[in-house]
Amino acid sequence: MIGIMADSHDNLPVIREAVDLLNHDRVDMVLHAGDLISPFTAKEFNELKMPFEAIFGNNDGEKDGLRAAYSNICDLKEFKVLKVDGVSIAMIHGHQEELVECLASCGKYDVVIRGHSHQNNVEEKGSLLIDPGELCGYVSGKKTFIILDLDDLSHELVEL
Repeated sequence: MIGIMADSHDNLPVIREAVDLLNHDRVDMVLHAGDLISPFTAKEFNELKMPFEAIFGNNDGEKDGLRAAYSNICDLKEFKVLKVDGVSIAMIHGHQEELVECLASCGKYDVVIRGHSHQNNVEEKGSLLIDPGELCGYVSGKKTFIILDLDDLSHELVEL
């Protein structure tokens, strides 16, 4: 089981709530699809008791500061490919829709994780395309992330 989130936009109380919940759930890893925003968010994500992987989003302007702050947690990049329990996963923030569509339909990945839209959505496009919605809750009013079971790719939307 992995936790999937995006667009936390440095909402510290919500990040703390999500970290606490994930630490008490049966989650083996947490993936964040960008828009961490501020380097000080690293302190909160460092409280996770499982591996954490994240990428940059379009609003992550202070990339050097973010890289330094997250250096002991994960290596921040624009795009990541992971293999977790035999499942191939691509992570992209999603502000370039054509790239998202290409990744989801190319047949190379089992799962493509994206953010940016602030709307949760899961659909089959050749790959399972997952947008966990926004953790911050600033745009939609809903603070969401997704729990994905890697055994059968079933998923559950969690709303804080």
